[in-house]
Amino acid sequence: MTAAKVPAKPAVVPAKTVAAPVAALAKKVPANSNKKHEFKTNDHVVYPTHGVGKVSGIGEQEVAGYKLELFIIEFEKDKMTLRVPVTKAKSVGMRKLSSPEIVGNALNTLKGRARIKRTMWSRRAQEYEAKIDSGDLVSIAEVVRDLHRAGGQPEQSYSERQLYEKALARMAREVAAVEKTDEPTAVKRVEGMLTKKAA
Repeated sequence: MTAAKVPAKPAVVPAKTVAAPVAALAKKVPANSNKKHEFKTNDHVVYPTHGVGKVSGIGEQEVAGYKLELFIIEFEKDKMTLRVPVTKAKSVGMRKLSSPEIVGNALNTLKGRARIKRTMWSRRAQEYEAKIDSGDLVSIAEVVRDLHRAGGQPEQSYSERQLYEKALARMAREVAAVEKTDEPTAVKRVEGMLTKKAA
């Protein structure tokens, strides 16, 4: 049984839906959208600020009288579901998993020398955070490389450790998805590359 619409009550856009002007989104959604989507159900995708997720379906939702077509993305590790308007997926930076070549480049990046700017930690932390949230695997690898501490090096501060672990987890999840292994195996692979650099 469907509830009657109450015109006085304003429509609410769900918090997890990517914010964008509703009218602008709705105009682009065709009435009968049998068109092919770039992302299909069960595809692994990368959402810049959350990392690797899985498209669990493509649904429709009515927002302020407009029908929106949405990718429903599950982030199992974070126990979170994100609904992204199909028309906005590209502009928010959602992408397919990196190619094996890009994964190779990212892993090779880990073997390079750490490039640490002589600026205040707060400024560097912002730059690292921006690189992690860019969703670019090579940029994330740069953060892992720059914040990694080998034996005999000074200990990381708490905030450095937090950023390092966030970048490491984000990178490992994508490496695991591309190479079809699990996350602990991918973490070992990433850390193995870092120790090669340290040797």
